Amino acid sequence: MKQKKGAGLYRIIRWLVRVFSPKYTLEHTDKLPEGACVIVGNHCHMYGPIASELYLPGRHYTWCIGEMMHRKDVPAYAFQDFWSIRPKWTHWFYKLLSHLIAPLSELIFTNAHTIGVYHDARLRNTFRESVEKLEEGSRIVIFPETYEEYNNIVHGFQDKFVDLGKIYARKTGTPLIFVPLYVAPRLKTLTFGDPILFRADAPIEEERERICRELMDAITQIAVSKPLHTVIPYPNVSKKEYQKNLPLEDYYGKTKTR
Repeated sequence: MKQKKGAGLYRIIRWLVRVFSPKYTLEHTDKLPEGACVIVGNHCHMYGPIASELYLPGRHYTWCIGEMMHRKDVPAYAFQDFWSIRPKWTHWFYKLLSHLIAPLSELIFTNAHTIGVYHDARLRNTFRESVEKLEEGSRIVIFPETYEEYNNIVHGFQDKFVDLGKIYARKTGTPLIFVPLYVAPRLKTLTFGDPILFRADAPIEEERERICRELMDAITQIAVSKPLHTVIPYPNVSKKEYQKNLPLEDYYGKTKTR
């Protein structure tokens, strides 16, 4: 197999990241099926994707925003998604930084075990490649949080990734399994939850809503069952805004309804 451009430098960077990033303990790996499945976790900045690349067992491929894989597209996407909510007086710095990281971003994300995700016609390629990997017995890892708050643990999910279940069932006749994952950098743990089975006979709109809700609730339950700790959120907000893994009734003073 032809070696990817920059593969040697990537291996050095990967080794350095592994040395200096949190060393995670895997919990409840018995929840993972032997073969194909989709692992869905909380993003918590870059901790989730880094932990996925370095510590998740077996063959796996992580969904990655396609713009981060192309040098010319990195600056606009990186600034908007990572730093646009920072104080306006700092924007000049983060715009400069977004250009400086572009070569490194392209190097890392084209050499890591990733599948590019796009918001145009190329999304078909994302699903096609993902299902091919699943058919080979690999796992797909997705961090689908948005900026819409769901609770103090996790933000709302983009739901189109659930369509993998429909395509996979059509091609293989086998229901796809979705497994929740809670990433806790402060505890240095990666904890899996109970598998959720895709129902091929249900309307896809219902399955998107059901599976996302069950995944978010499962991740939440894993989090609140753990010792008190700070939750690293998806948005790149000030650390003063980080929240604790308190149950909703404790966090809000009463049970929150959704």
